[in-house]
Amino acid sequence: MSTNRLIYGLAALGILVSSCSKPVQQQEEVVAVEQSLVKPIYVTDSVIHDTDDPAIWVNPSDPSKSLIIGTDKDAEGALYVFDLKGKAIDSLIVRDIQRPNNVDVGYGLDLEDRTVDFAVTGERMTSKLRFFSLPDMKEINVGGIEVYEGETSPDYRDLMGVALFQDKTTGKNYVIAGRKNGPTDGTYLWQYEILGQNGEINLNLVRKFGSYSGKKEIEAIAVDAELGYIYYSDEGVGVKKYYADPEKGNEELAFFAQEGFSDDHEGISIYKLDDTTGYILVSDQGSNLFHVFPREGSASNPHEHSLITKIAASTISSDGSESISLALGPDFPHGLFVAMSDDKTFQIYRWEDMAGDILKSKN
Repeated sequence: MSTNRLIYGLAALGILVSSCSKPVQQQEEVVAVEQSLVKPIYVTDSVIHDTDDPAIWVNPSDPSKSLIIGTDKDAEGALYVFDLKGKAIDSLIVRDIQRPNNVDVGYGLDLEDRTVDFAVTGERMTSKLRFFSLPDMKEINVGGIEVYEGETSPDYRDLMGVALFQDKTTGKNYVIAGRKNGPTDGTYLWQYEILGQNGEINLNLVRKFGSYSGKKEIEAIAVDAELGYIYYSDEGVGVKKYYADPEKGNEELAFFAQEGFSDDHEGISIYKLDDTTGYILVSDQGSNLFHVFPREGSASNPHEHSLITKIAASTISSDGSESISLALGPDFPHGLFVAMSDDKTFQIYRWEDMAGDILKSKN
């Protein structure tokens, strides 16, 4: 860790240090903050209306030809598809989606007549999930599938966040749906099993879970499939953690990132060093910072996620983000980080630039 970065981190904690101070190691629980602004290697082409959330599809044949899928959030919205240099691929863009907020990517879904990788987005104005096969972006169930059936309050049907979970033990696929508003009784999020049949998708509701403060909303949702956890941002309050497997119950396992945010808690992404370790990055939208927490928790408690550092990136008021630790060609030997910026673009970073002197990179 460089001395100037350490001093900046200590100053952020209100600790006075001199310029000759020696670096203090992370295990001494000193939070360091990246001093210099991290800049992207590429910025995507602009969308028409309003970027919100990205996802990454890894091309199994040639990772350097992987794709970034991003939402253009508007009543006349779209799913944009970009290459890793940020160039929009016009032939793959799906338009006329009514206000898509979030998007996520899944792999190896059995539809009986074929197995597909796929993207899912929430169509907010219709309360429908829209599924598209990858990499061709052809819709699987034309027109989408309605969620929140039986929910009588219109305010509770305003679909926003989506995330996918594939259980590594059973192979089952799930989608978790969040919304603009919902009850505070622990049933804010709805989780559906994704079932393939005759080339299409059916959804089976398996649980309702998730506490809610009632202050703002829950949009950002991220899943750690290897460790089996779901994280979501209760905006303005903190990040909450639950089991991803519905059979393990609805106990809230952790409630962290409650301090040090200037405004909304937004996008969550996970950078995996291996199957069990890595980082959870959470957007502090009002400060243009990303707060970083240990994916594995602490040595004594896997659900203790204390702040490691804050990264200042050049994104503007960032909402959604995504991380991946796989090598994606010569530009991204240790993976990449992509985040929405409030100028109608997504910014694409090399992970090692985000990591700086403080965080590790996957070899």
